Amino acid sequence: MSVRLVFLARLADLAGAGEREVAATSLETILGELGSDFTGPRIKLALNGTILTQRSDIELRDGDELAFLPPVSGG
Repeated sequence: MSVRLVFLARLADLAGAGEREVAATSLETILGELGSDFTGPRIKLALNGTILTQRSDIELRDGDELAFLPPVSGG
């Protein structure tokens, strides 16, 4: 059972790839394994195309896609 992690923009460089497959587990576990570059409050997360408004009590299931969206700067 696995989850696909998708890293967008500069986060792909930090992750070393644009995508990664990991075991389906809790969101807290995955974020803990990724480290502080991916857990800041400015990093948005989308689960299966829907932006998460809270990060607690999220259990990931086989086949889910979790996308990491970096802060956006505008001008």
